[in-house]
Amino acid sequence: MKKSLFLTALLMSLMFILVACGGGNGESEEETSEEASTEESTDEESAEEGSADEESTEEEGSEDESASNGNGLAVTGDVNEEDDQIVGEGSSTVFPILNVLVEDFNAEYGIPVELGGNGTGSGFSALIDGSAQFANASRPIADEEQQQLDDAGVEVTEMLIATDGLTVAVNQENDFVDSLTFDELNTIYSGEASSWSDVREDFPDEPITAYGPDQSHGTHDFFNEEVMDEEGVEAELIQDTNQVVSSVVGDPNSIGFFGYAFYLENQDTLKAVPIQGPEDEEAVEPTNENVMTFEYPLSRPLYSYVSNEALENNETLHTFFEFVVVNSTEAAEAVGYVPLEEDAQQEQYDKLPNTGN
Repeated sequence: MKKSLFLTALLMSLMFILVACGGGNGESEEETSEEASTEESTDEESAEEGSADEESTEEEGSEDESASNGNGLAVTGDVNEEDDQIVGEGSSTVFPILNVLVEDFNAEYGIPVELGGNGTGSGFSALIDGSAQFANASRPIADEEQQQLDDAGVEVTEMLIATDGLTVAVNQENDFVDSLTFDELNTIYSGEASSWSDVREDFPDEPITAYGPDQSHGTHDFFNEEVMDEEGVEAELIQDTNQVVSSVVGDPNSIGFFGYAFYLENQDTLKAVPIQGPEDEEAVEPTNENVMTFEYPLSRPLYSYVSNEALENNETLHTFFEFVVVNSTEAAEAVGYVPLEEDAQQEQYDKLPNTGN
C-alpha cells in the first residue's frame, strides 16, 4: 500500500515538472518569435523608408536636371494641350540646333512642334503672315522685314540661340588651297575667276565652280554683306544646303560655303579653308574656340524671333522657349555650334515674360 502511494506521488510530481517545462518552452518560443517578427518588421520598414527616400531623391534629382541647367536657369512654365500648335520656320543653319530642342521638348512634355528650315527669309515671311509663331534666322532682321512686321502688327522678341562660323570648304582632293582672303573670295564669288589660277597665280589652271545657298537663306545674305559688300553672289545657288555640301563633295575643283554644323557633319569628305579677314594679319581656322571669340572673321550669331503676343497667350510656347534657353548649351554642342556664354544665356532668359525674374 505504502509502495503504491509512493509511486503515485512520484508520477504526479513528474507530470507537474513536465507541464511546467512545456509551458515555459512555449512562452519562450512565442516571445522569441514575436521579437524576431518585430525586428524583421522594423528592418523591412527601415528598408522601405530608405528605398522611398532614395527614389524620392532620384526623382527630384531627375526633375531638377531636366528642368534647370548649371547656370541656375529653370523651366518654370507648364504646357496646355488646348494651346495652338507651336509652329516655327526659318534658317536651315539654325534648324539643326532647334530640331534637337524640339525633339527633346516633345520627349519630355509630349508636345510636338512643327519646325521648318526653308531659309531665314521664309521664316520672316511666315512670321509676318501669321503661319508661324517664331522665325529662326542666321542674320539679324532686315529693315524691310521689320517694317513688314510693323505693318502686320506683329511685335517680336529677338532671342540669341548660339554662335556659328560660316565655313568655306573645298573638295578633299584639293591640295593647293590652304587659305583664302576676303578679296580672293570676292574674286571667286563675283564671277571674275573662271579658273583657280585667276584667284592666285600659284594655283593651278583648273576650272573653278562656286556653290552656295540661295537668297532664301540668311547664310547667303551674311556672305553677301560681309564678303561681297552687298554686290551680289555669282555662283551655283541652291535652296537645299545639303545639296550645296554634296556638290562640293562631288566636284574636285569646287568651292562652297555653309554653316559650321554642315561642315562638321561632312568633315570626312570636305576640307575647311582658313579665312583671312580684312583686319587680320593671318588666316584663321573655323574652330569652336575661334568662333566663340569671334576671332574667326566669318563668325555670326544665330537667332530666333518670336511673336510677343504668342509668348503672352500661348502657355506652351512660352514654356518651349524657356526650355530652348535653358537647354541651348547642350543642344549647340550636340550639333557642333558654339553655345552662349552664361551672361548672354541669362540675358535671353530674362527677355521672356512670366519667368518669375
